[in-house]
Amino acid sequence: MSTFPKSPRLIKCGIVLVEPETGTVARVIVLQYNPDMLTRSLQPRSTVVEAGDRLEALRLTGPPVETFKLDAELDATDQLEFPDQNPQAVESGLLPQLATLETLIYPSSTVLQENNRLARAGTLEIAPAESLLTLFVWSKNRILPVRLTDFSIAEELYDTQLNPIRAKVSIGMRVLSTNDLNFEHRGASLYLAYQQQKERLAGLSGRGTLAALGITRIG
Repeated sequence: MSTFPKSPRLIKCGIVLVEPETGTVARVIVLQYNPDMLTRSLQPRSTVVEAGDRLEALRLTGPPVETFKLDAELDATDQLEFPDQNPQAVESGLLPQLATLETLIYPSSTVLQENNRLARAGTLEIAPAESLLTLFVWSKNRILPVRLTDFSIAEELYDTQLNPIRAKVSIGMRVLSTNDLNFEHRGASLYLAYQQQKERLAGLSGRGTLAALGITRIG
C-alpha cells in the first residue's frame, strides 16, 4: 500500500454481529485482506406456471434468493517476523482468527449446557435461542443481513508447533430478505435499504434505445 499522505484509505470488508432487538453492535470481524473476487447469484422467485394458467407467467412473488461466495486469505507470517510485538501469533498462529469465524456457525457452549439442563429437567420442547443478526458489509452500499450456508478452511502452512500460519477460508452466505424476516425485524429494514440502494443505482444507469438493437419498434 502506498505511504503517500493523500493516498486513499483502503476500506476493508467484513462481518458485523448485531443484537436484533437493540441494534447494539456485539462484534466486528474485519477480514485481513479483501477477497480478489466476490461471486453472487440471484434466483428469481416467481409463481410456477401451470398449464393454462397464463395470468401468472409474469408475476414475481418476492425478492430473489441471493447468495454470496468469497474466499478470504489469512496470513500470520508478517507478524511472526516481529515476535516481541505479536506474542499471540507466536503462541497460536491463526487459530484465534479462524476460531472467530468458525464460531459464527456454532451455538454457544452456554446455550448447549442450558439446553441439556432443561432436557434433564423434563422440558418437552426447547426452542432455539435467536442468534445475533449477521451482517455482511462490503462498502457502505452493501450492508445486508445474511445467514452463513457453508464454510470451509484450507490450512496451507504451519509453524513448528503445528499452528496454522497461512489459510484460506471459503464462506457462502444467503441474503435474508423480507421473505425470511418479519417487516418489523431490524434485518428486514436493512434488507429494504439494500434493495432501495440497488434501485437508486439502477436509476443512474443510462437508458438504451431501440436503435442500438437495430430495430425501430416492438410489435
